[in-house]
Amino acid sequence: MACAFFFDAEPLGEPGRHALDACALCAKPLARNSDIFMYKGDTPFCSEECRHEQMHHDAAYARQAGRRKQQRSSGRREGGEASVSAKAGVSVASYS
Repeated sequence: MACAFFFDAEPLGEPGRHALDACALCAKPLARNSDIFMYKGDTPFCSEECRHEQMHHDAAYARQAGRRKQQRSSGRREGGEASVSAKAGVSVASYS
């Protein structure tokens, strides 16, 4: 059974809108007498499926952000080396 305390609390900055009125993914209204599936402490979902889908989206976003960060850092290293050798007037050759 859902706790009535959660339905009475209003988030800061959003007067008149209750935090647990609707599913954060599909926007389905959440009934007072139904289960609410929470994620990251304060994000409500109507079902385990919606919560799992959001978790899946978050994991994919985190992987993409990690790849972008890694590409930026490797690009800086390569660019930094090229600019140093260009400034010094040195050509770099690699032999296989």
